[in-house]
Amino acid sequence: MRVFANPVGAGSLWFDNLATAEGTPVAYDPQARAFLPMPPFCANRNRIGCNWIAPQEGAFCRSCAMTALAPDPSIPNAIPNWAQTEAAKRWVLDNLGHWHWFRPEDPGARPVFHMLAEGPTPVLMGHAEGVVTISVAEVDPVLLTTRREALQEPYRTMIGHMRHEIAHMLWWRLSLREDFLDAFRATFGDERIDYSAALRYHYENGPPTEWTQYYLTSYASAHPHEDLAETVAHLLHLTDIADSLVATGLSAPQIPQPGWNPYSEPDAERLIHTAVALTVSINQINRSMGLSDLYPFVLSNHARHKMVFVHNWLRRGAQGL
Repeated sequence: MRVFANPVGAGSLWFDNLATAEGTPVAYDPQARAFLPMPPFCANRNRIGCNWIAPQEGAFCRSCAMTALAPDPSIPNAIPNWAQTEAAKRWVLDNLGHWHWFRPEDPGARPVFHMLAEGPTPVLMGHAEGVVTISVAEVDPVLLTTRREALQEPYRTMIGHMRHEIAHMLWWRLSLREDFLDAFRATFGDERIDYSAALRYHYENGPPTEWTQYYLTSYASAHPHEDLAETVAHLLHLTDIADSLVATGLSAPQIPQPGWNPYSEPDAERLIHTAVALTVSINQINRSMGLSDLYPFVLSNHARHKMVFVHNWLRRGAQGL
């Protein structure tokens, strides 16, 4: 994610800013990738702190318009949790916009989001035919840590959830192309195997002993759909880590050249190699503060091959899907 210019004065703005340091209200224009000091602002600005512009006064921004179902406000913390969840969605949609997904030039279907608060029963997150269901409770740090430890996951965040679940929707979009499915199955396996049975087997028996040789995460080994979703999510993790580091103005010997834009990098292997090298350095910085590694994963050759595959397809953009 980039650091943005202040449109009304000196200094910089960050992606989630609602105002400048001097207090001037601003909003983000995802088409121009710039902040503007004028309305129309999103109709959700006051309710959940959405900082994107709207197409007209009183309308929702491009991101909020994708949310068809908002959480029940009577459930404790539903609205503040929803606000953080929508912020994560905006971040990921802007990431994907670099490759023209879900922007005005993309004529294909947009994801539809059901943002649900949790009562006594947990919300099952997932994707089905373009609808992405998200539990907004997962922004709660205690709940997030509890579930991460229960599932033995090294990483679990709302941005991670968004990247994973939107990846399922991207597969659905790409599967409409006749030339995609055969290539996908040759790389990830046949997704037509019973999904429910595969997940049930995974949770009852765990991943195969050699899963680290072929998959990014143990969950990716459960089914080709989950392998694809985890691979897309990790490609977005690494691309945005590299982009964010470049945006800070920091230099590193791993960066190919000044002004390098990871989202514009056509060579997937170069992008992945550079981003992984940068994460090693950032992990070391985190350790100096007694924190967990920012990117606690090791990429096998098979995993890198799958990331190259999804990079090549996602960089083509919407292409009429």
